[in-house]
Amino acid sequence: MSHRLQRTLRATALGAVVNVVLAGAKLVGGVLGHSEALVADAVESFSDIVGSVVVWRGLTIAAQPPDEKHPYGHGKAESIAAALIATVLVLVAVGIAVRASQAIFVPHQPPQPWTLAVLIGVIVIKEGLFRFVAREGTATQSPAVMGDAWHHRSDAITSFAAGIGITVAWLGGPAWAAADDLAALFAAGVIAVNGWRLLRPALEDLMDATPDPGLQAEVQRVAEALSGVDNVEKVLVRRSGWQLLVDMHVRVAPEMTVAASHRVAHDVKDAIRMKYPTVREVLIHIEPSRRD
Repeated sequence: MSHRLQRTLRATALGAVVNVVLAGAKLVGGVLGHSEALVADAVESFSDIVGSVVVWRGLTIAAQPPDEKHPYGHGKAESIAAALIATVLVLVAVGIAVRASQAIFVPHQPPQPWTLAVLIGVIVIKEGLFRFVAREGTATQSPAVMGDAWHHRSDAITSFAAGIGITVAWLGGPAWAAADDLAALFAAGVIAVNGWRLLRPALEDLMDATPDPGLQAEVQRVAEALSGVDNVEKVLVRRSGWQLLVDMHVRVAPEMTVAASHRVAHDVKDAIRMKYPTVREVLIHIEPSRRD
């Protein structure tokens, strides 16, 4: 747990530092270079900073052990953080779209060509950051860190779209200045889609949706392969952050003593946790088998 927390916080901290630098550079470049798309890109980067703060807090809360008030642990804090990040993304997309839509119909100066250099640097840095953070998110199975990673990828995509818009507006002159605003609209669409992609799984985790139906079947096979288990009547699996909680109904021989059925339950729990280290708790309800 300690090693996982260190890895997730390191990835989040690196992203936050890079976002501060890049957001400032893009905002200054967008204002001085007359690029609406670059300003929109800067706003998206500032939302990344907010997202990194949310992720940081969510990870530290999720790492806390169970207590009297939260006997199942604090793992869902990661899903809450991921949902908040996704919501911020969608709201940012709406704001960018409104601003760009208004600017399309207002005559303005086309962006300066040097703003392309800013965007090229941003794209390279952000794509590299996405790959690093996504690798850490996958290794630690953290939905919040994966959300942070997709923040970086969406930033790279919006920067690429801004670059196309700036290029068209620059080559076409004042008559094509609206291309920069259209690029900002496209960027808003990409951001909104990424936000929704992150929001759905986060909400499913908070609603205790089954993470993987195949996992339930495999957990059942592991239990039924053990001595003393006649069959498994029911298996429920839910996610709590990066960990899983399992509830099971295990049938044993009706004549089995309480002590013996207790040992069987422990054997089932140990076998499942050994095969699936991400399973934090297995709650087993023992029932007698039917003798028809």
